[in-house]
Amino acid sequence: MTKIENEKQYEWAVARVEELLNSVPEDAPKDDPNVIELELLSNLVADYSDEHYALGRPSLIDVLKLRMYEMGLNQAQLGKLIGVSASRISDYLSGKCEPTMKVGRAISTKLNVDASIVLGV
Repeated sequence: MTKIENEKQYEWAVARVEELLNSVPEDAPKDDPNVIELELLSNLVADYSDEHYALGRPSLIDVLKLRMYEMGLNQAQLGKLIGVSASRISDYLSGKCEPTMKVGRAISTKLNVDASIVLGV
């Protein structure tokens, strides 16, 4: 098998990888047939997963909502933290507008958000 072609093959391969993970010791030599099979099947499963189940990059809206939840902040508190009004936060969360470069920097540094997400790239 050079590529997983369908869901049935994928499910079989995932089950086999799980079996091998439980049976192959960590210190097994790299030329052990089970280690080789595990590596090959793992790569095939990863390729299929990337092609069919890719999650994509999160949007700034998703990240802001997550950070608000993680930090226990409401819109007013988040606005105060990054230097904008609660209504501006509402605009960001609804997609009505995007943050300025200055606010983007604050989001990136104060909320620890990757700059590429803030910039949408």
